[in-house]
Amino acid sequence: MTKLSVNINKIATLRNSRGGNVPNLLKVAADIESFGAEGITIHPRPDERHIRYQDARDLVSVVKTEYNIEGNPIKSFIDLVLETKPTQVTLVPDAVDAITSNAGWNTIEHQSFLKEVIQEFQQNNIRTSIFIDTDLKLIEAAAKTGTDRIELYTEEFATQFDLGNKEAIKPYTEAAILANKLGLGINAGHDLSLENIKFFKENIPNLAEVSIGHALIAESLYLGLENVVNMYLHRLK
Repeated sequence: MTKLSVNINKIATLRNSRGGNVPNLLKVAADIESFGAEGITIHPRPDERHIRYQDARDLVSVVKTEYNIEGNPIKSFIDLVLETKPTQVTLVPDAVDAITSNAGWNTIEHQSFLKEVIQEFQQNNIRTSIFIDTDLKLIEAAAKTGTDRIELYTEEFATQFDLGNKEAIKPYTEAAILANKLGLGINAGHDLSLENIKFFKENIPNLAEVSIGHALIAESLYLGLENVVNMYLHRLK
């Protein structure tokens, strides 16, 4: 069974755009769990343009399933993770000004740094995952860092799948097979959606977890919009 961890960054973006506390991020996280999601993911960035560091702290007492914090392991992020002690930390090499994550780690070039950071998190009983592309050499190098899992960066798959190219799944399947042989758990995320998730899951052996935010929230606007409009109409009759 592959677990669904819902990324709630977009909820924070909506809240921050208006000020105040609507929507209430903590309530949304609790509700998402009550709807059946098996995890909550956040990706705080240094400028706190969506998830704030205080949100990460506040969610500790709210999240009852798996709590996953993603981000670039700069000092402030490392300190936050060690303070909050989530179930899992996902290391992402995004630039400070990145709109969204757009590349996985070069686990060869950054191996010694990753080893050091991963060891510190694991000593604090925090499961570690490395955001990574499908290059098999990078996955082999990821295993040498001591990480518990990798998270396959799935933007290229999603883009090609939308174009009708189902062959784009092949590098991901090969990466998963190798990761399994190396004893690495497999997560995945970025542009996974209702349109492509079933096909992806069917072709990735032992897929442990997917983290989905942008597509899930965008889809919810449509799949839930009719219900909300009708609720308003009912109350206005």
